Amino acid sequence: MPELPEVETVRAGLAPALTNATVTAIDVLDARSFKRHIGGVEDFIATMVGAKILAVVRRGKFLWMPLELPAGRNPGHKLAMVGHLGMSGQMLLRTPGFTEDKLTRVVIHAISEDGEKVEMRFIDQRLFGSLAIDDLVPTPDGLPGGFSNGLGVSSDGESTWWRNLIPASAAHIMRDPLDEDFDEKFVIAKLKKKNSGIKRVLLDQQTLSGIGNIYADEALWRSQLHYDQPAASLTGPKAKELLQHVREILAKAVTEGGTSFDEQYKNVNGESGYFAVSLNAYGMTGIPCKRCGTQIKRENWMNRGSHFCPKCQKLKG
Repeated sequence: MPELPEVETVRAGLAPALTNATVTAIDVLDARSFKRHIGGVEDFIATMVGAKILAVVRRGKFLWMPLELPAGRNPGHKLAMVGHLGMSGQMLLRTPGFTEDKLTRVVIHAISEDGEKVEMRFIDQRLFGSLAIDDLVPTPDGLPGGFSNGLGVSSDGESTWWRNLIPASAAHIMRDPLDEDFDEKFVIAKLKKKNSGIKRVLLDQQTLSGIGNIYADEALWRSQLHYDQPAASLTGPKAKELLQHVREILAKAVTEGGTSFDEQYKNVNGESGYFAVSLNAYGMTGIPCKRCGTQIKRENWMNRGSHFCPKCQKLKG
């Protein structure tokens, strides 16, 4: 499943083309892509066509686009289109007439701020992803809902009413380690109260967001922590070290366009990410640990796998 670096790569690719773009039409090729939209396909189209996309925003693995609706439409409602990539979702930017992309489920046609026609094609092999309209609600801490890299933010504040709002479906998601408002002390305090294994806690989006199986394994390898080490057993300095490794790994993965092992993850241009060449633990079963030479081991964990070095990452009593 795409994690923070993959979703941020998509966000960064969509934002320049779609910020302040106006939706002109929507082609629905598979209605199953709207399973999370309560109003159904017709309501989605009626809301989106004519709306202006004000920004492309991300928190953790969640991606959304605040909408400016035509006058008189949905009065009193502040809305955003939320995109869930699921296991295999892709959002590709194409020009009209571009070669057909296999497994395209939805095409959103728009005119960019510069007057250029653009298509955002939602591709989804396994149909676990979706597009939906959701209400925007105030963030619990009153701070920005997510990361938009400044695109869509104006000095007059007129077009930034959305900045401190978040989709209702993502309001329970905590900030991610790359968020400038990430509260490290708060997260460390939560770790000290949890007896669950540290990997389980890293994947708990109500503790911190954006981390999945790949980057959790990588951060734990760097920190020399066993995946099942109780979170509460970490000292303050060790917890701080772990979060620093998480930040460094996520940031590096973003610069390399995410991690790709197959055709399921692509950026908006249809290209693969390259962080896989930097992996030390995830997917390295049987390969010597780069630190001590012991073969990396994989164990079944929560219907997936955990990759670790049995020598460097021993479970401590």
